[in-house]
Amino acid sequence: MTTIDHPDIAAPAVTSGPEQTHLRAGFIPLVDASVLIAAAELGFAAREGLTLDLVRDVSWANIRDRLAFRQFDLAHMLSPMPIAAMLELGSNPSPTIAPFVLGRGGNAITLSVRLFEAMQAMTGLADDASALDCAKALATVIAGRKQSGMPPLTLGMTYPYSSHNYELRYWLAAGGVDPDRDVRLRVVPPPMTSDALAAGAIDGFCVGAPWNMVASEKGVGRIVATKQDIWASSPEKVIGLRPDWAERNRDSVSRLIVALNASARWCDDPANHEALADLLAQEANLGAPVEIIRHVLAGQFALDAKGNRRVVPNYFVFHGAEANCPSSTQALWVYSQMVRWGQVAYSPEAAATAASAFRADLYASALGLRESPCEEAVADPFIDGRSFDPAELEAYVRSFGSPNQGATA
Repeated sequence: MTTIDHPDIAAPAVTSGPEQTHLRAGFIPLVDASVLIAAAELGFAAREGLTLDLVRDVSWANIRDRLAFRQFDLAHMLSPMPIAAMLELGSNPSPTIAPFVLGRGGNAITLSVRLFEAMQAMTGLADDASALDCAKALATVIAGRKQSGMPPLTLGMTYPYSSHNYELRYWLAAGGVDPDRDVRLRVVPPPMTSDALAAGAIDGFCVGAPWNMVASEKGVGRIVATKQDIWASSPEKVIGLRPDWAERNRDSVSRLIVALNASARWCDDPANHEALADLLAQEANLGAPVEIIRHVLAGQFALDAKGNRRVVPNYFVFHGAEANCPSSTQALWVYSQMVRWGQVAYSPEAAATAASAFRADLYASALGLRESPCEEAVADPFIDGRSFDPAELEAYVRSFGSPNQGATA
């Protein structure tokens, strides 16, 4: 369907029969909205008797509020957002559930070219340095700035309750940087990050594709880490629903999951990536250069404007390896980071509430899968060498120390 660019007044949803089949869906212009965009534009939703009207928005706070205030029926959301909502965190918490994950991967951390060059000058950092080595080099620069009385660096992320915030913090802490004391973290909407970096308003950012590549292609940014470097299994975006709406529209929710599953399978097939890039590049969707989107889908990174490149296998996983299943293990890891950084206190009750935001039961029912369809084990390593076992959640949380002591990895 034709996308609608952030209207001031939302039109009322149309219903058909006992359940709603004409659905309004909010999204942010990022590559990880691919599954939702393809479902609407390529007929996957229509095959299930659904009409999806996509509404392009500008910030995650808007997405949150417009879902809560019933201007959206469903929304492209950061994976921690439903968890935060169920824990009543943030300025406008409204119960939200996630019955479908839109995929894994897609984030990266980009620093200004000037900052990266300072890291190289101070530490001898190689052009092909690992993500962890880059974090350690940044810690050296920060220590030098402190000794010289220079102000803290400012780093952008997209939302306090976001994978970007937690991944940026995890990367910084792994290198010996305290995210709350050594730098300033600021919220910057994804489409504005490269311009903010170019203007010197921020010194780096963690955001989803294609905006890291846009910054590097412009010659203003240097990509230093990707999501896969930090934790490859981390869920990125999800479909958010209000629980009361989902209860009233059970059949439509099942149809939606079936449509999204088919769309995700299509998006995951490399044979379709050229067509997907053309679709995403349209101004109503992402409005980003099609060649950059093609490179992003292939995991082909131009790290900077000097020709340094990197290929990241499975940079985006839209469907394979159970990428769409909303796992309670993933929800609990997100909750552990909320506790780690002082956003919420630990308790078994809060952990259970956090896990309840990811609804694998709805996912399994819609697709006719077994009762517990998600692979709960965490096999992928973390950048700091830690492992995560949800059965040892409290011990894992305590191992980081009290809030603001994340660098004791």
